[in-house]
Amino acid sequence: MRPPSPSIPEKEFLNSALKQNLRIDGRIPLDMRTPVFIFGPELGWVDCSLGKTRVVAYVDAKMVKPTPERPFEGMITIHSELSPYGVQRINSPRPSEEEVTITRMLDKIIKRSDALDKESLCILAGQRVWHIRLSLHFLADAGNMVDCACLAGIVALRHFRRPEVEVIGDDEVIVHSPLERAPMPLAIHHSPFCFTFAFFADPETPPILDPTQLEQRLSAGLMSIALNAQKEICVLQKLGGVPQDTEEILRLVKVAVAQAKELSNTVDAKLTADWATRKVEVR
Repeated sequence: MRPPSPSIPEKEFLNSALKQNLRIDGRIPLDMRTPVFIFGPELGWVDCSLGKTRVVAYVDAKMVKPTPERPFEGMITIHSELSPYGVQRINSPRPSEEEVTITRMLDKIIKRSDALDKESLCILAGQRVWHIRLSLHFLADAGNMVDCACLAGIVALRHFRRPEVEVIGDDEVIVHSPLERAPMPLAIHHSPFCFTFAFFADPETPPILDPTQLEQRLSAGLMSIALNAQKEICVLQKLGGVPQDTEEILRLVKVAVAQAKELSNTVDAKLTADWATRKVEVR
């Protein structure tokens, strides 16, 4: 089932407001919605919301045998699922085009950018490594699901703790309970965040950051920039739409850099506050 197309009054009202640097939810063009995090009772469970867009991320780990090509590296897999109750565009049991696009984008941002140190997941070279699985469940789509999913995934990975293991001899591995030894955080090199800009066919309409569902559907193209607080660009992807000058792209990259620094500070503060409320007893 697909939602009805925007009406002509909706289109005219939105275009008129954007030309005046106004948006329906009260933001200015280059403002993003304030992220809200809810941490679950288990480490690695995060409910992330951008406005009414909501994604739940969960991380779990298990010991597996590494691949012969990479005996010293652990494995990371990303699984996404769009709920048919929260995302109305789903009408087939097969993955939708949007779901495939989001999964590929997350694969580039999290896995190919080496955000997570895979060598630190090795327990016994060639025998046992950690397999980290990141599961994303899209509960509500109010626009810009890719940014919300990336944010939820990064926060969940940083929130997660794996059990402490001890290697005895050449092949004996002891997995310690959290009551015996404190769980270990994952070795994360950097925290990339994704920022999506929407462009419109009318040259008088400025590009906007973090588009809502209506803004996204009425836009002529999207551009996603994934980068960290250290100004390192991991992914820059533009999906069709009107062409943009180099100066405009660089201007939006600077906007994304400023947003990444602010978002990094917010995530750090939220994780610190949540960890302070948890008590881990170590014998």
